[in-house]
Amino acid sequence: MHVIETHHLTKKYTTVTAVEDLNLSINEGEVFGLLGPNGAGKTTTLLMLTTLLAPSVGTAIVNGFDITRQPDHVRSSIGIVFQDPSSDETLTGYENLKLHGLLYDMPSKLREERISEVLSLVELTGRKDEMVKRYSGGMRRRLELARGLMHHPKVLFLDEPTLGLDPQTREHIWEYVQRLRTEERITIILTTHYMDEADRLCDRLAIIDHGKVAVLGAPSQLKKELGGDVIRLRAPACDPRAFRHLAYVSDIRQEDGGISLTVKDANLHLQEILLAAGPVDSVEVRPLTLEDVFIHYTGRGIREGAAEGGWAEKVMHMRSGR
Repeated sequence: MHVIETHHLTKKYTTVTAVEDLNLSINEGEVFGLLGPNGAGKTTTLLMLTTLLAPSVGTAIVNGFDITRQPDHVRSSIGIVFQDPSSDETLTGYENLKLHGLLYDMPSKLREERISEVLSLVELTGRKDEMVKRYSGGMRRRLELARGLMHHPKVLFLDEPTLGLDPQTREHIWEYVQRLRTEERITIILTTHYMDEADRLCDRLAIIDHGKVAVLGAPSQLKKELGGDVIRLRAPACDPRAFRHLAYVSDIRQEDGGISLTVKDANLHLQEILLAAGPVDSVEVRPLTLEDVFIHYTGRGIREGAAEGGWAEKVMHMRSGR
């Protein structure tokens, strides 16, 4: 069963088409990722799906509701964890959750029960009466996950959920996200520029470039379809054209003073590749990664500093026409 369907979803500005004719079907209960370089259209897509931005053409159905004709119903059935911190620092963790429950008009008994449940889920029960300004970055992100779950949403949108967190805290957030799907039985849509995060969390993902889906599938499937291993050579005198006649080489890229080859059965063909390369300073052989898939379809990689700005900033820029 599809919990989200987009139908020719498009967002145009005066001189730019941010999202063009997007058609996606996202299954109930899956973790679905949106990957793309800065400006690819993934944040614009999320803004439309969460009714924060109206499409120019087309529409989408979220949990059975049309984003253009039934925005209030869509909002009541989704949760959002923004990239930028949005909890109130002057309130306690408990008070932030209570306020959220009041905004969604939850009955008091259900609200209190739900506060206890979500605090337990993100392991903040013992810190619920502390002011949020005393929380660490990881604690604050966990609180915002809890807040997004307060009203039992069918779909949870996570915008760069681990951006700026240390590796250990990122690992903990990943564990919480995996628990959310099993314990809360919800569909999760996330944007991320961490390839290891997408590879670990996503059942399927769409790589978006220039407002269009470049490729869609499970991370393991996408790596398998591209196929092989990566051989990276540092050979200053080597011409990339030396490998074009080799049938087992599916991709050739020149990067950072070296040549990167995607090769089927690299262990069988390494000697022949080295002969074709000529004098080699160094050679590296490694399995194909999701980063390689991303570069193959977009022609560039995502650096850690390449995440798009927060949603609030995006909305202001879009509404002002900038």
